[in-house]
Amino acid sequence: MANIKRKIVLVGTGMVGMSFAYAALNQSICDELVLVDLNIERAKGEAMDLNHGLSFSSSSMKIYAGDYCDCTDADIVVICAGVNQKPDETRLSLLQRNTKVFESIVPRVVSSGFDGIFLVATNPVDIMTRVTYELSGFNAAKVIGTGTTLDTARLRYLLGDYFEVDPRNIHAYVIGEHGDSEFVPWSQAILGVKPIYDMLHDDSQRYKMDELKKISNDVRTAAYEIIRAKGSTYYGIGMAICKIVRAIFHNENSIYTTSVRLRGEYGLRKDVFIGNPCIINSGGANRILELNLMSDELEKLKKSYEILDESFTSINL
Repeated sequence: MANIKRKIVLVGTGMVGMSFAYAALNQSICDELVLVDLNIERAKGEAMDLNHGLSFSSSSMKIYAGDYCDCTDADIVVICAGVNQKPDETRLSLLQRNTKVFESIVPRVVSSGFDGIFLVATNPVDIMTRVTYELSGFNAAKVIGTGTTLDTARLRYLLGDYFEVDPRNIHAYVIGEHGDSEFVPWSQAILGVKPIYDMLHDDSQRYKMDELKKISNDVRTAAYEIIRAKGSTYYGIGMAICKIVRAIFHNENSIYTTSVRLRGEYGLRKDVFIGNPCIINSGGANRILELNLMSDELEKLKKSYEILDESFTSINL
């Protein structure tokens, strides 16, 4: 009997977790998907619901509700468990509550014998990724957060609309905290092969920096707007998780602005996890790409770094 490969354990069957699960089913992202939740009945119901759609998909995934013992031979454990962000509540204010949740999850995953890759989506994601790193004792390359992957996708979507270009041809990033201190390093933004600064210079009547700043602000506040309108965000982040998982399973060496531990880049040496372009492959966070930031951009990154470090030190692990 052939060994089952590409096994994922999803911890947390709320809207984010199930948006990922639904996208994973439609994209045949893995062979086995295990749903783990404090509410066992909910996990069973979600597994049933997904299984009833198998005949309509091209996937032959094995989907079932399980427990932490199922992490033993998993390749990836995706953590989406935690309390939701309320209207007008910052991601950082979720910190204390979600740290308690992770203290009940991560040690149980590790004690199962799990030796794969942690992928964290729970907010505040940068700090929760660091919490996972500290609680697990894993190599930092095997602990990844979704970081500013979704923010970067939002940015490219809005820039594509502004410049009337397919977003896939725009190479621009949101880096720093997945939160209020995130920012766009415009010096690194490129449309096709042309720097966006050159676009502004060559057609100053049509394209203006003030409008780009508005776009970056819209990206930063997008979650608040969505939460006010519908209660929470989940589709976009669910698909972002799928992209990162695919990069791991297919050893893509793809670049995503995941939350990864800085190792001296930008002169920042503490164990802070922060959104930055990183090459993702079967080993996890393979290589961080240190950007050649302008002085004001570097100051913004340092500010974000300090916020995340101070917030992490405020909790008791």
